[in-house]
Amino acid sequence: MLELLQASPPALITVCAVLGLLVGSFLNVVIHRFPKMLERQWQAQCAELQGAEVAASAPYNLTVPRSACPQCGHAISAMENIPVLSYLLLRGRCRGCAARISLRYPMVELISGSLSGLAAWHFGYGLATVGALLLVWTLLALTFIDFDTQLLPDDLTLPLLWLGLLFNLGGTYVALPDAVIGAIAGYLALWCVFWGFKLATGKEGMGYGDFKLLAAVGAWLGWQMLPLVILLSSLVGAVVGIALIIAARHGRNVPIPFGPYLAGGALIALFAGQELTQNYLQLVAP
Repeated sequence: MLELLQASPPALITVCAVLGLLVGSFLNVVIHRFPKMLERQWQAQCAELQGAEVAASAPYNLTVPRSACPQCGHAISAMENIPVLSYLLLRGRCRGCAARISLRYPMVELISGSLSGLAAWHFGYGLATVGALLLVWTLLALTFIDFDTQLLPDDLTLPLLWLGLLFNLGGTYVALPDAVIGAIAGYLALWCVFWGFKLATGKEGMGYGDFKLLAAVGAWLGWQMLPLVILLSSLVGAVVGIALIIAARHGRNVPIPFGPYLAGGALIALFAGQELTQNYLQLVAP
């Protein structure tokens, strides 16, 4: 099987795309349950610090309980959990009560499958594709968690940072010194912006999770890509924020999560960063 994937790029792309669809289905569980799991942990820790007795509760994690319809409790069978296909066959409705299923579920699966296939096409057979898949899947989970909760959990951002350094031990994407400097520079860049904004306005302009996410991106892509990632994420974030304000869907004082735009900028830099940088340098070169 490995020999086939190595010899046939189309087979590698297909396998990675299908794997991405399956992982995307699991990511939907992560996006929905992980923040709730953290909230339960925080509540238990607070109760313990206060000396209160922590009541026993039913297990709740990424595998237990079984996925079910939130409206009627209908347990989702394996045949109803096939990525994208089940949503189409069910016409976007629960088999038990006909309640509408959110379009987000197949959308996450499709994005995961598409980006996974793109990673295989871009990097080919090898360690770089394995790392790119892990990076894509984690950034996708962080994006939707941040959209929902405005949280970027340390349980995801910090392992992502260490994984970036681990993959670059042998220079998979960049040299290890560039990865280490990237992690440091990524954190300090947004840390300085945070404190500059806070000293100027008395308000916090972003969360600490954004620092850690950009540090993780720097660990994967190196310090050279950080200006491009920050520029892309800032441009997209500004356009979306202005559009939401104009559409009256957000007030000026309603915070907008920055993590999804950092993740988007990182993915663009992962797949097209070198080309974008070279084209820019050619344009500005005398």
